[in-house]
Amino acid sequence: MENDEYKSVENNEYKSVENNGDEFYSNAVHYWSEIPATLDGMLGGFGFISQTDIKGSKMLLKQLFNSKDHPGRDYALDCGAGIGRISKFLLTDVFEKVDMVEQNEAFLEQAEKYLGPKFSKIGHFYPQGLQNFQPEEGKYDVIWIQWVLGHLTNKDLVNFLSSCRCGLKKNGVIIVKENITSSDSIEKDEQDSSVTRPLRHYHIIFQKAKLHCYRQVKQHNFPKGLFPVYMFVLKPKEDITNSCSETNLILENDGVCENIEPNSEKNITSDLEKKIELTRVDDVEAPEENSVKDLLKTECIST
Repeated sequence: MENDEYKSVENNEYKSVENNGDEFYSNAVHYWSEIPATLDGMLGGFGFISQTDIKGSKMLLKQLFNSKDHPGRDYALDCGAGIGRISKFLLTDVFEKVDMVEQNEAFLEQAEKYLGPKFSKIGHFYPQGLQNFQPEEGKYDVIWIQWVLGHLTNKDLVNFLSSCRCGLKKNGVIIVKENITSSDSIEKDEQDSSVTRPLRHYHIIFQKAKLHCYRQVKQHNFPKGLFPVYMFVLKPKEDITNSCSETNLILENDGVCENIEPNSEKNITSDLEKKIELTRVDDVEAPEENSVKDLLKTECIST
C-alpha cells in the first residue's frame, strides 16, 4: 500500500524532473549563483516576511520543548542554510551548537559576517547540496529544513530524509517548513528549478522515509498571494508508541497556527479552511554586525 501511494505522486510533472535530475540540479545551482547574499536574496525579494516567519517557528519550538519526551537543546542542523538567517534568529537562540549545510559557498562566506557574535555557536559548515549530504549518525537534537526541499527530486528527498532520520539523537526531531500547493498537483518553477508539492505528497514521502508526522501546523500572517506554508514535526517511526497522541499539546491561546492530525487525511480539506491568527510571540532580536570566528570546516562527515 505504501509503495502504491508513493507511485501515485510520480505523475508526468515529477517524471520530467526525475528523468532530468542532473539538469534540474545544475539549473538551480546557476540560479542561486546569481542571487545576492542578502536577506532579501534568500527570500526571493520577500525579506520583509522574515520576522513573521521566525515568530511562527519560535512558537513551534516553544511548544515542542514543553511537550513530553521533547528533544534536547545541544545541537541543531540548518539545512539549505543560505547566509544563516534561520541559524541567526532562531537556532542559535535555542541550541548550544548549530551546523549549517549550504551548497553555495558564497553564501557561507557571507554567513560569518551576517551571523556576527552568534557565529561563535556555529560548529561546522558543509558546502554541499542536500542530495549529496549525509548527517553524522546520532548527532542532532533538531534538524531544521526550510524552503529548500523543492530543489530535490522525489528519490533524493526520500533518501535525504532517511539519512536525517539516522542523524537524530534520542528524542530528536526533523522539522520541515515548506510551501504547499493549494491543489493536489505540483507546481514547477522553471526560473529557480524547483517544485512546490501538495500536502498529500509530503505525507506520502514522509511515510516512505519511515518518518511519522507527529505534529503539523500552518504558518499565518504572510501576505496574500504566497503559497500556504506548513511546518511538520517528524519523528522516526520506531520512536512512536501512540500515533498523534500529543497533537492536543498545541496551546490554543497562543495560536501560532492550526494543528491538524496528520493521519486524518480525509479531513485535510476542511481543516485547511480553519484560520487562527499569529499572536503572543516573542520579539525577534535585532541584527548584529560583528564577526567573531574565522574557523571553517568544509569536509563532509559520512557514516
